[in-house]
Amino acid sequence: MTSFAELPNSATKLPDHTQLPESDGTFVKNSLEHPQSLLLTDSITPTLDALHPNAQYFIGQDTGIYWRIAEPPEPLVRGAESPDWFYVPNVPSMLDGTFRRSYVLWQEFIAPLIVLEFVSGTGAEERDRTPWTGKFWIYEQVIRPAFYGIYEVTKASVEVYHLVEGQYRLLPTNDRGHFPIPQMGVELGIWHGHYINLELPWLRWWDDRGNLLLNGQEKAALADVRTEQAERQLEQAESQLEQERQRSERLAALLRAQGIEPDV
Repeated sequence: MTSFAELPNSATKLPDHTQLPESDGTFVKNSLEHPQSLLLTDSITPTLDALHPNAQYFIGQDTGIYWRIAEPPEPLVRGAESPDWFYVPNVPSMLDGTFRRSYVLWQEFIAPLIVLEFVSGTGAEERDRTPWTGKFWIYEQVIRPAFYGIYEVTKASVEVYHLVEGQYRLLPTNDRGHFPIPQMGVELGIWHGHYINLELPWLRWWDDRGNLLLNGQEKAALADVRTEQAERQLEQAESQLEQERQRSERLAALLRAQGIEPDV
């Protein structure tokens, strides 16, 4: 394995995202990964769009982050980590008009702001601090995202670490039981509810006021409820107007019976 320090200084001599393997050939570890990633991305996208009006950001889902290369380049099990979900600010979502197959640190230089791992086993892999091979160590010492989250659906819990002076420190929750991510203006936490036919403790986003960031389905359902409420309010208003009209007609009839012209 050739270390990054032994490679030529010219970035043009290094492989880019189109030349590096985009998969290590393994199966997805569990069926929860894709819906959980989709839920995170779907609900946070409007917030990131507002945060980046120039659309300069990238969301990776089970995408490789390359931090060193081998000769020849090998799959993601060597020299790269493949987080279940991560977000990088201030980079284009596409490169040279093509979709990213991976995120290459020696080509981009900007570290992800947050990396999230969904535990499938005991969580030992996600907390492994073994130098150069342990996932926790590689995130902390090499890839260096500002926040690293470890989500365990079986425990209905998430740990979030914040990089401070080169080391990860466990972040405390706020009064709402969430982990604030100030750079994104959001909070991360556990939400117990129903999504894609599954009732689970899901990993979700909230805004900095504690309002849950809704996904597309929830927004559509909320819009339907608001439409129904508006229709009911309109029906109630029309009914009240009709009652007022009928009362006016009865009063006018009574006045006429007494020889009084209502209009006069």
